[in-house]
Amino acid sequence: MSKQCGRDIIHRWEGNPMICVDDIPFRCNSVFNAAAVMYNHQYLLLLRVEDLKGRSVFALARSDDGFHFTVDPRPVMVPAEEEPFKTYESRGIEDPRISLIDGTYYIMYTAYSAYGACLALASTQDFATIKRIGVVSQPENKDGVLFPKKIDGRYARLDRPIGGGVGNIWISYSEDLIYWGDSKVVMTTRPGYWDNDRIGASAPPIETPKGWLEIYHGVKHTSAGPVYRLGAVLLDLEDPSKVVGRAPVPILSPREYYERIGDIGNVVFSCGAVRSEFNGGLKVYYGAGDTCICVGTTTVNALVECCLEDEEMEVELPMSA
Repeated sequence: MSKQCGRDIIHRWEGNPMICVDDIPFRCNSVFNAAAVMYNHQYLLLLRVEDLKGRSVFALARSDDGFHFTVDPRPVMVPAEEEPFKTYESRGIEDPRISLIDGTYYIMYTAYSAYGACLALASTQDFATIKRIGVVSQPENKDGVLFPKKIDGRYARLDRPIGGGVGNIWISYSEDLIYWGDSKVVMTTRPGYWDNDRIGASAPPIETPKGWLEIYHGVKHTSAGPVYRLGAVLLDLEDPSKVVGRAPVPILSPREYYERIGDIGNVVFSCGAVRSEFNGGLKVYYGAGDTCICVGTTTVNALVECCLEDEEMEVELPMSA
């Protein structure tokens, strides 16, 4: 059961932190930022694990209840050793997100090299064999997530390119998952708010009757450094470049010691959430302090209602908002 302290819309599991470095069966520095999906009636997490060289690799963790996980003995994916991917993954693979589309599990992740951060895409049918598809963006771009279904016959993704020194959330479309275009800005940072420095997509969008629910992260700079929080936004079902509603407050903020203290302090950062098919519940998996994996629970309806709160905000938003 989750501890309902009333401070955040997402309620932390009382057993957090859920996965720490001591739970990884191979030598590494830290574990954080996990994609999440249901596969063969099990919860699967694709963990970002930083090895002792300082590069990130991916490892699989498995659970029957979504709270107690066992990590596979070896990484399931490491930086590519052959071209054309070797050049762009030379400094690691980071922050995966998993979307199930037409029976295939697609993994969008960050390929990191001396040339910066790019989005890359891979696919799998069984999480035993992962096939790289391509590098699908130019730098500097991160936080890519695929919608779990096509929009008007095309694949769609949210991402976070850097423009003018600012990171906002954009949407792009593709016929083949390789070439992307028709890009539009979806939402921007909000001056004076908790997400005023940069924002980026977190978990893949969740389809609801009132719109696509997207959990995103926002960053605010303070005198002590950046603070990463989670927020929620509702996008139009037919044209997800349009914002239906955006939560005025964070849905999760770093408060506990394991979120405040770590390799990078004051961080909660999600790459995946799993929706219950029975009661509308939602398990949100997040990295804390770039040092461990945690889980929180809420409901889809609670997040949708938060997005639709009628509160005036004097902020600069794109015309579509």
